[in-house]
Amino acid sequence: LTGNFAFFNILAIVLCIPLLDDAMLWRFVPEFVRSRVAEPVLRKPLWLLPRRLVTVPLAALILGLSWTLVQSIYFSRGNVPEPLYNLTVKLLPFELVNSYGLFAVMTTSRPEIVVEGSDDGNTWREYEFKYKAGDLNRMPQWVAPHQPRLDWQMWFAALSGPAYDPTSSNWFSLFMRRLLEGSPDVLGLLANNPFPDKPPHYVRAQLYDYTFTKFGEGGWWKRELLGDYLPPTTLTDFKQLESAP
Repeated sequence: LTGNFAFFNILAIVLCIPLLDDAMLWRFVPEFVRSRVAEPVLRKPLWLLPRRLVTVPLAALILGLSWTLVQSIYFSRGNVPEPLYNLTVKLLPFELVNSYGLFAVMTTSRPEIVVEGSDDGNTWREYEFKYKAGDLNRMPQWVAPHQPRLDWQMWFAALSGPAYDPTSSNWFSLFMRRLLEGSPDVLGLLANNPFPDKPPHYVRAQLYDYTFTKFGEGGWWKRELLGDYLPPTTLTDFKQLESAP
């Protein structure tokens, strides 16, 4: 409910539904459906005692391993008995337990790439994305279960830091080139087009460190410039890079 990880958590929940007992699920079937469907035959399992002799210790083992993992991730390893911790480490390759999260460890900072265009190289206008942080006065967006792929990739691109190589052939270079070409498909992925009449002559990308504002400061974000992610570049520059050996 709180992850905001697009449809990933929903997929995990759906995969878990078949693990539930039919007898438990039958209670939630509407009455008008029950009257038209034969009630499932719920037989008592054979060899009940031998099965419990296996399942109860196995469940206790998995519960202990899960507790160890939660303690190690969220609290301190020092709270875990050494024998139990060693057993958990030995059994980790079997993946009996894990964090069951899209990201077991999250980043503690928020670098963001701000893309701008200019006609003269002096006055720059900012392209606004639909979902990721940009405008300092815009509230963070809720996206789940939608997966905004461009905004998602921009987050990963920002984690690489300001040392971006514009000569490398990747999606970001193509993205910036399409802005210079005024591609309607690419511009349709953005929240605004600051150059509605014709594409800009230059584009650039700058890397900022975004942090939330405190109460009373105004706005949602404040940011600090970290450096250039992509220096001012023209369409001619991209074409020359493509033709270079």
